[in-house]
Amino acid sequence: MSKVPFYSILLPTYNERENLPVVVALIEEYLNDKPHEIIIIDDNSPDGTQHVAVELQHQLGPERIILRPRSGKLGLGSAYVHGSKFARGDFIIIMDVDLSHHPRYIPSFIEKQREGDYDIVTGSRYLPGGGVAGWNLKRKIISCGANYLTQLLLRPPISDVTGSFRLYRKSIFDQLINACTSKGYVFQMEMIVRAVKAKLRIAQVPIIFVDRLYGESKLGGQEVVLFAKGVLQLTFLD
Repeated sequence: MSKVPFYSILLPTYNERENLPVVVALIEEYLNDKPHEIIIIDDNSPDGTQHVAVELQHQLGPERIILRPRSGKLGLGSAYVHGSKFARGDFIIIMDVDLSHHPRYIPSFIEKQREGDYDIVTGSRYLPGGGVAGWNLKRKIISCGANYLTQLLLRPPISDVTGSFRLYRKSIFDQLINACTSKGYVFQMEMIVRAVKAKLRIAQVPIIFVDRLYGESKLGGQEVVLFAKGVLQLTFLD
């Protein structure tokens, strides 16, 4: 009898007090029949996110909710590195906690991975059946422009290089993330670029990306500049 896969969902948080309990409840709804754990990596949120995480752990148990807080905002990529150290899963699932990534897609990721024994399954807004909701015209133009620039310079064989809703084989995740040098949001793109260069097996699932319900977007002007620089650096990645 083959081993039943175990899944570790990594949830980096900063000021997500309203969103976190909703996301956790939805993960439990859609993964109730699959062995899994939820690892919350809170960067000392001043809004009390960590207190909410503790309450969730009390409700669901320390085997299901793993708390691995940090002292402050140290970057999204390093949050995933930190969380992965404690992950027991055969597979890692990374997603945003602002409800832009709906947990209803996780079973589709798992099914797709099983179909072709893929190393990575990534959500795509740009496949048929995918898209965005709740964005204004400016945000859509920035997103499409960023993806177009990335496709033009890097020519990856996937449609949404800037996406951050993914399933990784745990060993592959650790291998890629330890090799990454990018910070912030660019590291997601570097992960995929390195995966393509390593000829890993990558599949895509269409998703609808929904703008956050609570709180403010953490994507500002500085992140846009860093993104543009990151694309250029990845163009010359060995």
